[in-house]
Amino acid sequence: MGNQTNKEGKPKSSNGYASVNGLKMYYEIYGEGTPLVLIHGGGSTIQTTFGRVLPELSRNNKVIAVEIQAHGHTADIDRPLSFEQDADDIARLLKTLNIKKANLFGFSNGASTTLQFAIRHPVMTGKIIVASTFYKKSGAHDWFWAMMSKPTFEGMPRLYKEAFSKINPDTSALHRMYERDVARMQSFPDISEQQIKSIKAPSLIIIGDRDIVKTRHAVEMQDFIQNSRLAIIPGGHGDYIGEISTPQNSTIIAATASMINSFLNEPAAK
Repeated sequence: MGNQTNKEGKPKSSNGYASVNGLKMYYEIYGEGTPLVLIHGGGSTIQTTFGRVLPELSRNNKVIAVEIQAHGHTADIDRPLSFEQDADDIARLLKTLNIKKANLFGFSNGASTTLQFAIRHPVMTGKIIVASTFYKKSGAHDWFWAMMSKPTFEGMPRLYKEAFSKINPDTSALHRMYERDVARMQSFPDISEQQIKSIKAPSLIIIGDRDIVKTRHAVEMQDFIQNSRLAIIPGGHGDYIGEISTPQNSTIIAATASMINSFLNEPAAK
């Protein structure tokens, strides 16, 4: 574990690895305040997903940003890749860090993990932000599943490949991550309506109006999650947080970070 500084010059309190469920999980901690776990998207790292909003989110929160199995600094191990397992790994990490309860912000695949965390570990769950996600396969547009039915490694965004290679130059590890993420999405497991309705954590659902998620599906999620809010922001998949493969509109990125901080700061409803 050590102290580092990110690109914006903001000090990172610590970074390191924790042994969780047989996995050597990498994490970074920024700032102070109520714990906020950041869970990146598929094929991604902490920085490719959250690098543009991390400074603002860590201003008043103790941000714990993780890299899940086979991604970034966290090496793969011989076990299935699943959103449920990722959620359990993060729960174990929090226990290792002596954190009893945390807010969570997941993007895309990371939001699927966040939903599973809220379902499987409700006592540990504070508020959740689930961005650009769907709880059942029919919640994504047909064009997305058509694309996922015949993916190619060459089609993986170059910026994802470069970010991974800077962390881990092993090209076989990069291919393995890609194959695992594709396989997981191709066999995407629906979450039952009953499970979604079981989520009691205050929730903020965010999508772009040109996202892979159908707008009506996001509205349905808001209907099913009792204590939830919904934000539909102009743009595509992750544009609103400046995910690395998107156009970087600093005004929208700043507005989204401010909205998330406002949601986290709201008093819990009685």
